[in-house]
Amino acid sequence: MARCGSLGKISSGFEGSFNLCPFGFSAEEEAVLESILRDRSHIEETLRLAADEKAGDYAAALQRLRKIYHNSIRPMEQAYKYNELRQHEISAYPGRTLGDSATDGEITSKPMVLFLGPWSVGKSSMVNYLLGLQDTPYQLYTGAEPTTSEFTVIMHGEKIRTVEGIVMAADSSRSFSPLEKFGQNFLEKLVGIEMPHKLLERVTFVDTPGIIENRKQQERGYPFNDVCQWFIDRADLIFVVFDPTKLDVGLELEMLFRQLKGRESQIRIILNKADSLATQDLMRVYGALFWSLAPLINVTEPPRVYVSSFWPYDYAPDTNRDLFKREEISLLEDLNQVIENRLENKIAFIRQHGIRVRIHALLVDRYVQTFKEKMSFFSDPELVLKEIVDDPDKFYIFKSILAKTNVSKFDLPNRDAYRDFFGINPVSSFKQLSAQCSYMGGCLLEKIERAITHELPSLLGSINSSKNPTLSSCEATGCGEKPKNRYRRN
Repeated sequence: MARCGSLGKISSGFEGSFNLCPFGFSAEEEAVLESILRDRSHIEETLRLAADEKAGDYAAALQRLRKIYHNSIRPMEQAYKYNELRQHEISAYPGRTLGDSATDGEITSKPMVLFLGPWSVGKSSMVNYLLGLQDTPYQLYTGAEPTTSEFTVIMHGEKIRTVEGIVMAADSSRSFSPLEKFGQNFLEKLVGIEMPHKLLERVTFVDTPGIIENRKQQERGYPFNDVCQWFIDRADLIFVVFDPTKLDVGLELEMLFRQLKGRESQIRIILNKADSLATQDLMRVYGALFWSLAPLINVTEPPRVYVSSFWPYDYAPDTNRDLFKREEISLLEDLNQVIENRLENKIAFIRQHGIRVRIHALLVDRYVQTFKEKMSFFSDPELVLKEIVDDPDKFYIFKSILAKTNVSKFDLPNRDAYRDFFGINPVSSFKQLSAQCSYMGGCLLEKIERAITHELPSLLGSINSSKNPTLSSCEATGCGEKPKNRYRRN
C-alpha cells in the first residue's frame, strides 16, 4: 500500500502537481496546502471526539454481556450444534449474524463501518478525510485508476503499525479469525492498520476493493462475494459510494445489492465528488443514480442519498457549498448515532442470537422426540428419519413449536435446513431438552429463557437509564429537547 500520492488539479484552482508526503515541503507548498484544506472542526464536533467517555461503565457492561452469553447461550449452541445451521441462516434470518460460535472478540468488537462501491469513487479518500490521514505516511493510497486491491481494516492501536492478514486471522482475540476459511490467497489481500485515533477507539473502518464489472470473480483468486458477505453480516453501517462517472450497474454490483437484502436500515448511499459538477448537471446525475438503483433496492421508501464531496480539500468554486456541508454533517450524525448506540445494539444483537439458538434447540428437541416415538424394534432408523425430515408438517414439527412456545412463525428457520443438518449430525447424538439439566448448572432451556426474558433486557435497561437524564436534572439543565429524526431529509 502506497503511503503518499500526488495531487493534480486542486478544486480551489491551483494547477499542477506536487508531492503530498509530509516531508520536504517548501514554504510556498505549505502555504498552498493550508489554503486549500477544508475546516475539520465540524467532524470533531459532530462525532464528539473531544468528549470523555466513561470507559469503566462500558467495560463493566461488556463484561456482564460476555458472562450472560457464556453462561446461558453458548452451552445451548454447543449442545445442539447451532453452528452447523449457520450456512442456512442468511436467507432465513436477514441481518447481522454471529460466526460459527460467538467469541469474546465478536462480543467486544467495536461497531464496523463498511465502504463498498465501484473502483475510484472515493472510498479510500473518504476514510482519509474522516480520520485526518491526508499528507501523512499512513494515508490510504488514492488515484484515478483502481488502487485498492486489499480489504483494509483500519482499527485502534497503541501505535501506528501494519498487521498482515495471516496475523489477524491467527489472533483469536480479534474478531477476524473466521476469515481463515476463505484461504491463503484472500489472507494475502487482507491488511490491518492500527493507529492511536480517538474515532477508532469507538469504531472500525473497512475499505474494500472497488467493483470492476469486466473482471471475473475467479481472476481475484478468492471468493470476493463470500468475503463481502462476511463483512456485510457484521457491519453496523454500510456506505455504498458512487461518483458521477460510475452510475452504471453491472453483474458484480447487482450481486452486491442482492447480498445487501435485509440490511436496508444500515445502508447509506453516497454520491461523492458532487462539487465536480454544475448544479444542473448534478440534478441529472442524482436522478440517474436513483434510476439505476431503483430495481436493486426492495423498499417502499426511496433510499437516502447523501450528496457531497468527501475529501480534505475545499469545494470547487461556484458550487453549493452549504448544501454539501449540511449533507456531510447529516451523514456524520448517522455515524455518531451508531457509535452512541453501540452497546445497546450489541446487547439487542446477542439477545436476537439467543432467540435463534433457543428456537433451533426446540426444533431439534421436537425432531428427536418424534424420531423416538416412531422407532420400533423392526424400524430402519434411516428411513424413519428421512420420512420425518422430508415432511415435517406431517408430524407437526414446526406447528407444535408455534403452539406451545412464544415463537413467531416469522422467526422459524428454513425447513429444508434440517434435512442437511441431520445428514451431518445423527439424530441419535442429541439429548432431549428435558435431559439437559444438572444439579449444579440447572437446565439449559431455563437458563437461555432467563437470559432472553430477564437478564439481557435488564442489562439494556440499566444502560438506557444511565444515559437518559432524570426529570430533575432536565429541570436544572433544560435538556428536554425534541429528539432528532434520523430519517429527516435535509
